[in-house]
Amino acid sequence: MFIRKDDTVEVLAGDDKGKRGKVLRLNRESNKVVIEGVNRVYRHLKPSRTNPQGGRLSKEMPIDASNVALIDPTTNKATRVGVKYLKDGSKVLIAKKSGTTLRTLSKPNPKYATKK
Repeated sequence: MFIRKDDTVEVLAGDDKGKRGKVLRLNRESNKVVIEGVNRVYRHLKPSRTNPQGGRLSKEMPIDASNVALIDPTTNKATRVGVKYLKDGSKVLIAKKSGTTLRTLSKPNPKYATKK
C-alpha cells in the first residue's frame, strides 16, 4: 500500500464515491484507511460525567484501501501508482497516467543504478 498519512485521495467505490479527502489514519494489517469527511457514522452516547449532554457523535469509519486512489498533482485526478528506479538507483513512486514522480521511496542504491 503506497498511501500514507496526510495524502489526498479520492474514493472510487461505495456511498461516498467521488469524494476527496485527507488520510487521517491507516491500518496496514487490515488494509484500511480513514479519510476526513468520508464514511461518517453516528455514535450514540449516553449522558455521563465526561459528556453530560449525551447525544450523537459523528465520526469517520475506515474503508478498504482498494477503494481509494491517490491524486496526481499535475492533472488533479485520481491515478494508479507504480514504482520506478531512476538512473542513480533511487526508488520513486510515479503516477501511471502522467508519469509524474510523487515521492521518493528509498535513497540511491548503487545495486540498482544503471551502468554506463
